[in-house]
Amino acid sequence: MRARDLARDYPSVTLSSDALAAAQTLARGRLPVLLVTEDDGRPHSVLPAAGLISALVPSYVVEDPALSAVIDERHADVLGRALAGRPVRDCLPAGRPTLPVADADDTVVEVAALMARWHSPLVAVVERHGRVTRTLGVITATDLLDRLLEPR
Repeated sequence: MRARDLARDYPSVTLSSDALAAAQTLARGRLPVLLVTEDDGRPHSVLPAAGLISALVPSYVVEDPALSAVIDERHADVLGRALAGRPVRDCLPAGRPTLPVADADDTVVEVAALMARWHSPLVAVVERHGRVTRTLGVITATDLLDRLLEPR
């Protein structure tokens, strides 16, 4: 079995998508991460739900956790507004992109090794034709476990 056979559609956003809309997609789908693509559709990274939570909480509260006790529920509702109008790119973790990419012809074991090496809950699957890269979908860790644990 090849990566293309396991790849499936998965919710995604672009780097320029609205961060608040991305957070709503994560929350509605109860997803740990979203696939983030370049504006042309090539895979870029993942947007972890925890990263968006970090973007919601003011830095002074993160630095002094005692301050979190003085923010009541009424004011906590305002935190979501911190994402409005911000692009997803502003909410991504700093550093290298956090998304392993598998070739459509990679084997299940190659995908598993890639996922393990990156400690990632999903792998993007792409097909390359010269300079053109097309995203076929993703393989999630649970999809991969299901395949690897399937009785033969």
